[in-house]
Amino acid sequence: MSYDEAIKRAETIIAQLEQTEAISVEEYKKLAKEATRLLDECKSELQQMSSQLTAQ
Repeated sequence: MSYDEAIKRAETIIAQLEQTEAISVEEYKKLAKEATRLLDECKSELQQMSSQLTAQ
């Protein structure tokens, strides 16, 4: 999954979690874990790009 796709999916999940009160606790936890994983991947990619730019 590309950075842009991961960010878009994370944003979708976050919006869903903010707007929906009708989901179960288990579904909420599942979505929250997915969003956290996606954001961690994006953060890692940004850190790698930053390191590469500073090394040049």
